[in-house]
Amino acid sequence: MLLENKGIETDTFCIPPFGLNVGDIVVLNLFSGPHFYETAMFLSDIFCGRVSHENVVIHQDMTFVEHFSESAVKSFFNPVTVGKYLKKNAHSDCPYTTQVYETASINEKTKVNTLDRTLRKILSLYATLSKTKNIVFDLRGQGPQGAKEIYDTVKDVVKNGGSAILLDGFDDMKNDCTKYVEIQWRKSV
Repeated sequence: MLLENKGIETDTFCIPPFGLNVGDIVVLNLFSGPHFYETAMFLSDIFCGRVSHENVVIHQDMTFVEHFSESAVKSFFNPVTVGKYLKKNAHSDCPYTTQVYETASINEKTKVNTLDRTLRKILSLYATLSKTKNIVFDLRGQGPQGAKEIYDTVKDVVKNGGSAILLDGFDDMKNDCTKYVEIQWRKSV
């Protein structure tokens, strides 16, 4: 077992117990709404070990797939290119590092801020996967097509010895995962 959640309770919600093993994709439905981002970041901090929680035992490190962000000033004067991003955020000897170049018409000199949200998320996903096969991710800001593309990529990684926790706002993947868990809200948020 990579991660064991014995149940997380706060004043506003409860996450039922679940375990994460190699080959598992756990979809944790937080339900969409104004609470989603804050709750997802709180849980990703726990599942990735940045914040300890007495009811969560982490046997192997998990990594959150961060969203790419760049200040408007930097984006204008010195925008990050795909090559620079991968050099800084990925292991160069891993196949995932170059796999992004097989997507659309991306090359090392492509400015990351010119990519659509899905391609930026895929870039971040590949950079993370170059370091670990055990991830926590979300599909925030993705449309149905982009969400499916990213989820299918993660499914392939999980089939090959990875594991993943998807912090989701919908139940679209309910029947396409190893375990499906829904947050239980204590009061209206």
